[in-house]
Amino acid sequence: MTGNDPTDIVETFMAAMEKMDFDSALQLVADDLVYINSPNTVSHGPAGVRETLEPFFAPIEENEFRILRIVSEAGRVVTERLDRHRVAQGWFELPVTGVFEVHDGKISYWREYFDMQTIQQAMQQLMGADA
Repeated sequence: MTGNDPTDIVETFMAAMEKMDFDSALQLVADDLVYINSPNTVSHGPAGVRETLEPFFAPIEENEFRILRIVSEAGRVVTERLDRHRVAQGWFELPVTGVFEVHDGKISYWREYFDMQTIQQAMQQLMGADA
């Protein structure tokens, strides 16, 4: 990490998450973080992120998080990304917008916007109609 620049912190965090290096990534997360992965999934703090994402990442063999656009102002960082995940059957892609707030060098708010139907369709294509 290169100091307290919010953009650098988010980019470093995303790079660690891409490698599924939870230990490094979660060092950049505030203890009181609010993480919203979908409207029905709200987690808190580093443990909440790990509890939410480790099961999702378990079948994933490799990630590629392409940041297409990034905007930062006053501690808020917005990323437009193409998250690519490789499972045994192949790659699937998910367009994602992430909204982050960074305070005192730590991510204190993180919300992801994506279309759940996109994930379901990609998994059906990879694994068959029963996925």
